[in-house]
Amino acid sequence: MGIAFGSFNGICETAALVICPLVGTDQGVEPTCYSRNVDVGGTLIFQPSTCFVHIVAIIMTAIMIVHIRSKYTAVGRKEIVMFFWMYAIIELLAMFLDSGVIPTANVSYPWFAAVYTGLVASAYCCLLINGFVGFQFAEDGTPWSLWFLRISCLAVFGVSFFIAIATFKGFAGFNFTKTTALWIIYILWPLVCTVIYVVSQLILVFRTLDDRWPIGDIVFGTAFFTIAQVLLFAFSVTICDAIKHYIDGLFFFTLCMLLSVMMVYKYWDSITREDLEFSVGSKAAVWEVKDPLLAGGGSGVDYSEEDTASNYHGGVSGQQLYQKSGYGGRGYPPSAERY
Repeated sequence: MGIAFGSFNGICETAALVICPLVGTDQGVEPTCYSRNVDVGGTLIFQPSTCFVHIVAIIMTAIMIVHIRSKYTAVGRKEIVMFFWMYAIIELLAMFLDSGVIPTANVSYPWFAAVYTGLVASAYCCLLINGFVGFQFAEDGTPWSLWFLRISCLAVFGVSFFIAIATFKGFAGFNFTKTTALWIIYILWPLVCTVIYVVSQLILVFRTLDDRWPIGDIVFGTAFFTIAQVLLFAFSVTICDAIKHYIDGLFFFTLCMLLSVMMVYKYWDSITREDLEFSVGSKAAVWEVKDPLLAGGGSGVDYSEEDTASNYHGGVSGQQLYQKSGYGGRGYPPSAERY
């Protein structure tokens, strides 16, 4: 069965998505082929290879966040770092949901799946807004820019979370058989945000940058994102059968999505340059003295700091002042023979 608008039946029969145990029927939709599980200390761990990629993704995201935060004066630093924080949280939550650490039969699973759905939708919203930061419609890093981003992501998260949990629990006119709204925010919304982001960045590069190398990062990122969708929704069962259930399309989807996120970082890093005049780095600056007055003895002029009387015209030293008459003929300091 292929992909049908508003229906997860065909998608979930091919790919083991987080929401698949909660939609389609009261028992969910089981994939045709999925990665085998492993027994770790009496606990079954599903999708072990995918969980390994989740761990790698969290580590790589932490490294990218550190590098972004070190570029103190780069354009859009605070905005883009929010996207990577959200991606790290999504990967952490996906690791627990994919592996079965939070069992699908547990009463908390629908709530965690709804949170996951809301985070994914808001992360794409964050990426979409970051695509317009470079156009400087609002100055980056200002409260207006940051709060607009935060409120927008929060609004998307709230709407997506409500639609997801209402679909899973069957209230407010939603149920697990009426999944059109959930399909839009889970499948269609990420595609729309990605297309707009890619187009906006191509316009930004061609209109404002002399360097065309960032286009390569955009192309690679788009390619990894496209490959991820194709491998998950078209060839997951084929991969699973060919490799004897050791891995499935979800493994390659997670890996390619990590690579596409890394290309987002690489692209942002390639189009931003620090203003070194105002940057704060860990390396000590080397200052070259140009003023001959501050250069020391290299100028051939002796600027002695010793002042026996006074170097100012008409000045007298303290010793001369107190040795003058007019103070009862007494000098300073007083001699011992006077006492």
